Amino acid sequence: MSLAVLNERSKSIFRQIVETYLDSGDPVGSRTISRADGIDVSAATVRNVMADLEDAGLLVSPHTSAGRIPTDLGLRFFVDGLMEVGNLTREERASIKGQCSATGRALEDVLSDATKALSGLSRCASVVMVPKQDLTVKHIEFVPIAPDRALVVMVAEDGSVENRIITIPPGLPPSALIQAGNYLSTRLVGRTFDQVRGGVEQELKTRQAELDELTGKVVSEGLAVWGGGDDKASLLISGQANLLDNVQAAEDLERIRQLFNELERKKDLIRLMELAKDGRGVRLFIGAENNLFSLSGSSLVVSPYMNGANNIVGVIGVIGPTRLNYSRIVPMVDYTARVIGRML
Repeated sequence: MSLAVLNERSKSIFRQIVETYLDSGDPVGSRTISRADGIDVSAATVRNVMADLEDAGLLVSPHTSAGRIPTDLGLRFFVDGLMEVGNLTREERASIKGQCSATGRALEDVLSDATKALSGLSRCASVVMVPKQDLTVKHIEFVPIAPDRALVVMVAEDGSVENRIITIPPGLPPSALIQAGNYLSTRLVGRTFDQVRGGVEQELKTRQAELDELTGKVVSEGLAVWGGGDDKASLLISGQANLLDNVQAAEDLERIRQLFNELERKKDLIRLMELAKDGRGVRLFIGAENNLFSLSGSSLVVSPYMNGANNIVGVIGVIGPTRLNYSRIVPMVDYTARVIGRML
């Protein structure tokens, strides 16, 4: 169905229904719409239009309520053809820029703070796809921070510093960490983790690495936290607790619980976000339009971000119930992606 088949009165009433629903979360009745500014028709006329919109699959009547709410198809019609995108306030822009400051910081830290800024302003969960970086290594060392934890510090040729925490065997002597760092450094300097991983893993497997068993485990852990196996990207999620703020009914809580389960399936979410890398600008996935969110009835608003070479390297966005304030969140996600691009 096309919006072109709706007359101006139907479009006006439909827009008012959607905006009222997104604002309140409650089914919208004909009397409420007939009293809205700019709707100069009777409640009876509104009921007739609502019935036509329901027949077209744009509205649905939940339970026995006399009111209507938009379907996923209806929300898609709204955001594609009727929504007026708002503008961010000066304070919102300053907040996003301030939290995304990249001076002297690792990319993952910048992106983590970007998701925190988005989740705080949107009052939803936010997510960012962190690109896998094939950094050329200059130096690597293992620093003990707890009886069973060590910090892996990697300095890249470009001067950036990356840190990861790994698990180590309890009681491991400091000499083993030094030996692990020396072993990896001699193989990594001037190369990337991907370039040496296969050879190091083979050496460890065939015991050609001239390392004792405990030191070999440290080396394996160090490779694992950086390589990420075959994954091309990792995922950072912030603000899940925001999704519980306005839960009003048992079925709402069940939907949020289901969304939490869906967010745990990060590989599926990464595949969905990869779709947004095919083009520029903000992209919306609404409810049952994608299999991942079909059970929880959630929406994902995402935008790709670019590096200094103007190549798309990742995606950032907001996840929440389909009753999102799209007109506010779309420019918020778009602006955050552009700020990250400038930082990179």
